[in-house]
Amino acid sequence: MFRALTTILQSTTMPSPVCVLCQVRGESICGSLDDSELGQLHAIGRRQHIQAGETVIWAGEESPNCANILSGVFKLSALTIDGREQIVGLLHPADFIGHPYASEAEFTVTALSECEICLFPTAAFVEILESHPPFALALLKRSFETLDAARRRILLFGRQSAEERVAGFLLEMAGRPGASRATNGGPVTFELPLSRGGIADVLGLTIETVSRQMTKLRMAGTIALPGGRLVTVLNRNALERHAGKI
Repeated sequence: MFRALTTILQSTTMPSPVCVLCQVRGESICGSLDDSELGQLHAIGRRQHIQAGETVIWAGEESPNCANILSGVFKLSALTIDGREQIVGLLHPADFIGHPYASEAEFTVTALSECEICLFPTAAFVEILESHPPFALALLKRSFETLDAARRRILLFGRQSAEERVAGFLLEMAGRPGASRATNGGPVTFELPLSRGGIADVLGLTIETVSRQMTKLRMAGTIALPGGRLVTVLNRNALERHAGKI
């Protein structure tokens, strides 16, 4: 269940700022609501900070809450039959956490960084969802987008080389909120949300293969690795070629 979030709901928290000022409103499912409808959602919602490493959903348990991600990155994971963790996806700002109509969670959801979420009790959220068809449609559309992305990932894993997988992952991360430029039009720098071992899990590769491919990209002058988990894209066109995009 949302163990951490259940505790949060029972504790004293700061109420959400006015929803119309939300930084992800236009990209999230809430973008389908007008100001009056947002007021109803605001009445049941709470903003909450989540620490890196904190698990908010446990696979196989009930999920009495759901949430919109306002900032930070979460991982979706499952345990293999031999007890190993398998990362099956990442959730970013404007993504939705939880399944309002599921009796139990399919995957464990854990924060990879400090995160902020807007969380809702599932029962109250469903009432609003069912009384506002455009809102329900927005959630359905987001669900299909997530499903399509997962299917594309499965297809690509069967056809892409290790080089293309790593380069494609870096391109995706470079396009996420949080990436920055030192100068207008200059190289993009971002922080990887995962260790190389985590990236290997996501891409279906080994740690050694991920490290080898990133080293090749660095030596080719396509990226720079300033330190820690920072990556700078020096030549986007070259990175797109490595990813098989052009």
